[in-house]
Amino acid sequence: MPLIEVRDLKVDFGTPDGTVHAVRGIDFELQAGKTLGIVGESGSGKSQSVLSLMGLLADNGRSGGSARFEGRELIGMADRDLRRIRGNRIAMIFQDPMTSLNPYLKIGVQMAQVLELHEGMGRRQALKRCGELLEAVRIPDAGKRLQSWPHELSGGMRQRVTIATALLCTPALLIADEPTTALDVTVQAQILALMQELRRDFNAAIIFITHDLGIVAGFCDDVLVMQDGECKERGSVDRVYAAPKHPYTQRLLAAVPRLDRNARPRGKRAAKAEPVLEVEGLDVVYSLDRPRMFAPRLKLQAVTTGTFAISPGETLGVVGESGCGKSSLARAVIGLVPPSAGRVTLLGGDLQDADRKAWMAARRNMQMVFQDPLASLNPRMTARQIVAEPLGACRGDMSRAERDERVVRILNRVGLKDGQLDRYPHEFSGGQCQRIGIARALAPGPAVVICDEAVSALDVSIRAQIVDLLMELQDELGLALIFIAHDLAVVRQISHRVVVMYLGRAMEVAQSEHLYAQPMHPYTRALIEAAPIPDPRVERSRKRELLQGEPPSPLNPPPGCAFSARCGFAIDRCRQETPKLRNLAHGMVACHRAEAIADRRA
Repeated sequence: MPLIEVRDLKVDFGTPDGTVHAVRGIDFELQAGKTLGIVGESGSGKSQSVLSLMGLLADNGRSGGSARFEGRELIGMADRDLRRIRGNRIAMIFQDPMTSLNPYLKIGVQMAQVLELHEGMGRRQALKRCGELLEAVRIPDAGKRLQSWPHELSGGMRQRVTIATALLCTPALLIADEPTTALDVTVQAQILALMQELRRDFNAAIIFITHDLGIVAGFCDDVLVMQDGECKERGSVDRVYAAPKHPYTQRLLAAVPRLDRNARPRGKRAAKAEPVLEVEGLDVVYSLDRPRMFAPRLKLQAVTTGTFAISPGETLGVVGESGCGKSSLARAVIGLVPPSAGRVTLLGGDLQDADRKAWMAARRNMQMVFQDPLASLNPRMTARQIVAEPLGACRGDMSRAERDERVVRILNRVGLKDGQLDRYPHEFSGGQCQRIGIARALAPGPAVVICDEAVSALDVSIRAQIVDLLMELQDELGLALIFIAHDLAVVRQISHRVVVMYLGRAMEVAQSEHLYAQPMHPYTRALIEAAPIPDPRVERSRKRELLQGEPPSPLNPPPGCAFSARCGFAIDRCRQETPKLRNLAHGMVACHRAEAIADRRA
């Protein structure tokens, strides 16, 4: 008998504009100890499907069909009976741990409430059990963490707390709704390995919702592909990945860039062209609030000696974990934050001591595309007005008619039709909003465009379209691109050179093909090994050593190499002396033991 059996599940929402059919009759079943992956793009109905099983739909939502769990019907079950099951026999891990952790309660208190409610434990016994679960999910100093507030933990630690909370009552079914989306690739790999071990130890069935097909390939037994609330394909992971039957599944798999395959050939760059942008010795230091009255202000070194140059038609990829200084570097280059030291030269002009007039002239030649398109577009302006705005500020030499013609031409080029140009941002999809952001950046005719996580919030198919669009525009216009991302496969696809950053420093700089084929720094190798590959046979056969722990605080960096505390090759010299970038083989590396490590791997 399956642990849970779902038949003809429907979810509808009543709205002022009529009924929205979010889920349209899906079927699946799951055995104990097995994992089902539910994949699909945003709005496909993945989350609403499992929320209906838990009785957690919004007030205007209603569910239909059948969902039998351990022989009991969940659809239509009374709330008092569902409350006995939720958190006890069925537990859920949400995407953002900060939305499921109470910021006003310490970790131990809110975890203990689960055991007090479902198992009638006293507070002391419950806290002891909570400490044991925190140790099981590998949180160091578990006893002390029980006294911590949620905001005092890192994102990875908070997600481990939510996993431990979900396992407190040893549930038979664990539902994980995008639990790794907001995490770095290294932390994601740690969380997935942890969930694999917990599944074996607790024999729990898992429903894993994600848009990352690489995760499903290595983590799940079966997969269900959803689009517009319908099941387009269902079957074993091996069968679906090897021979997808539905065209939608085929398009999803084709849109995923892979680390184990060479990137597509890129257009030719300008031969021996002068760099359009040069950055030398850039430092970014943030001054924080005083920890107490009369104490000196804290200094956070976000970027240390950032140095690079980029030529016309070239893409420089910048990768690294959260907090490594990627965005701070980009914002300092474009002048959104003041650098503490260093020099930025754009088209031969030094911007170090530039005044407001000089920066406005520079902004014509250097633009930025931000991560969240909706947050960076004015909701009170139409697409036409949004793209025209920088022309008014940066291209005073153009007439009104010339500006209008240019706006229409650029918006058409990024894929928007004439009938859509007078719509507001909320009337577009996320991918269309990002296209508007790209059009706005291109409107003044810049030589350099900085893309700060410009595709990380997009679905896999939309992400592929945006990356293709950027590559086409670069080949047409000869743009120099700085592409910041945490997805190493996307960076490989679009970049000519890559900078790997850790705690504000460049650890390795190399041509893309050399960096991915022969990474010289242990941190680069750890990032590549942690990234999933959307092929079940490849993913399950990979032997890799996952990077443990998290980066140290930039407020209190360790002496010597910043990576030494997490590096398996570190020696005393690494802990005492900070390595400098030096030429080696096909690139530059900041590692004392790079040659010895390369010889050992050979």
